[in-house]
Amino acid sequence: MLSALDVSTSALVAQRIRLNTISGNIANMSSVRNENGEMQPYQARYPIFQTDENMIGPDGMAGVKVASVETEEAEPNYRYQPDHPLAVKEGKWKGYVAYPSINLNEQFVDALESTRAYEANLGVMEVTKNIGRQSLSILA
Repeated sequence: MLSALDVSTSALVAQRIRLNTISGNIANMSSVRNENGEMQPYQARYPIFQTDENMIGPDGMAGVKVASVETEEAEPNYRYQPDHPLAVKEGKWKGYVAYPSINLNEQFVDALESTRAYEANLGVMEVTKNIGRQSLSILA
C-alpha cells in the first residue's frame, strides 16, 4: 500500500512541474528578449517524463519523474511593426518584431490535462488511504 502512495506522489510532483512550465510559457508569450536583454523571443519549455527506476514496486508499479525540461526550437512569429524599438533593422525581416511561437489554446489544454492527472492521483491516494483504514478496522 505504501508503494501506491509513493507512485501517486511521484506523479503529483511531475504534474506540478508540468503546470509550472505551462504557466511560465503563458507568462512569457510576449517576451521578445532573453535574460541578457538581447532580442531573442522566448522559446516554450516542455517537461519530459520517464519511469523512475528507483521506485519500482513488487507488483511492477513504477513511479514517474521528470527526466528534463526541453526548450522548443520553433520559428518565431513575426509581426510587422516598423516603429517598434525592437523591430529588425535589416535583412529579410526588416521592420518585423519576433514574438514567441506559443499557442495559448495548446497551453490551456495541456494545463487542463495536467490538472486532471493531478486530481486523478489525489483520488488514487484517497482510495489507498481508505483501503488501509478499512483494513485496520477489520483487524481491530
